[in-house]
Amino acid sequence: MTTPAPASPATGLPRLEGLPDVRGRRVLVRVDFNVPLEADPAAPRSRRVADDYRIRTALPTLRWLLDHGAHVTACSHLGRPKGAPDPSLDMEPVRARLEELAPGVRLMENLRFSPGETANDPAFVDELVEGQDAYVNEAFGASHRAHASIVGPPARLPSAAGRQLQREVEVLGHLLGAPERPFVAVLGGAKVADKLGVLETLAEKVDVLCIGGAMAFTFLAATGHDVGDSLVDLDLVESCKRLLASSTEILLPVDVVTLASGAPVGAAARVPHGAAGAGATRVVGRDVPDGWRGLDIGPRTAAAFGDVVAGAATVFWNGPLGVTEDERFVAGTHQVAEAVASSGGFSVVGGGDSVAALRHLGLADRVGFLSTGGGASLELLEKGDLPGLAALRAAPEARAS
Repeated sequence: MTTPAPASPATGLPRLEGLPDVRGRRVLVRVDFNVPLEADPAAPRSRRVADDYRIRTALPTLRWLLDHGAHVTACSHLGRPKGAPDPSLDMEPVRARLEELAPGVRLMENLRFSPGETANDPAFVDELVEGQDAYVNEAFGASHRAHASIVGPPARLPSAAGRQLQREVEVLGHLLGAPERPFVAVLGGAKVADKLGVLETLAEKVDVLCIGGAMAFTFLAATGHDVGDSLVDLDLVESCKRLLASSTEILLPVDVVTLASGAPVGAAARVPHGAAGAGATRVVGRDVPDGWRGLDIGPRTAAAFGDVVAGAATVFWNGPLGVTEDERFVAGTHQVAEAVASSGGFSVVGGGDSVAALRHLGLADRVGFLSTGGGASLELLEKGDLPGLAALRAAPEARAS
């Protein structure tokens, strides 16, 4: 029988202060250092961390442990190496940056170099916990995965939630509980299938739900609009119709930025904004012509989303509103980012693309809370709990002090 989720996902989570004395003890910390890498200009054959935000969010936990005399070993995945070593995804550049920010913390090799990580193999858990005295989960962004490093150690060691993970769960739990109203959610992204569950949950909790990104075209198709060659999940059209029939106010795009179907798109397209010919874009209404595909919300839609965000007391935003790796289709996401940052309400932003847009525009410090977990944030909102959180609550000697 499945154990029901707690009334608040933060209920019962053991804190760092609840661990046995860590002085002189070895503590394993699961972090989420799945960070972007780039070529190092000073050493072209080497790589460096392009954005260390996720590393910095773990520093309060790592420094607390170090200050209390613990011997700290961190472990993380990086990319998707498919259970085998991949030199392009080794942890060396991450290790170098971590040493600069938190000297004395040892970082293990990429967890996903072992097939035992994603398979939650007990033998791999044995390897992870060998010689360790305690465990801390500071990887909220991976806590929706029942992987070995997430759910294995809490069954073997006294365990606790890291500072960032604790805060993530408290903030998102507040959205599930009694957020200040009006409560507005803006969701983007490519696939309806990935977000239908959380859309249904949010529709019961928010006052206004704004839907953009490629998944908006399945909703537009459900309302009878032509979508041209835009991405549509035909199997979910009926589900979208049911959601649109709910009592919640749902805003869909009223205009769309489109591109001819055969034209290249993405970072590799190298077509400048405003280009003519095959790379030219067109702003159309809700109906996309045949031979064209929608790739961003239009300016009227961005303004409409911005208006409801401006009047909100609580805002949750997850997912890009267009194909943000192509500069021709980033305007909608940037306009929403500016609206969220300017909102007088409490704003919560989750997901790498959404956070990246805010950081790119220099607006990150104007948002109430930046979540480090895209998929984890959505799953927590949808289901009320995560495998990693449930494992922490069941840990031996877990104390929520």
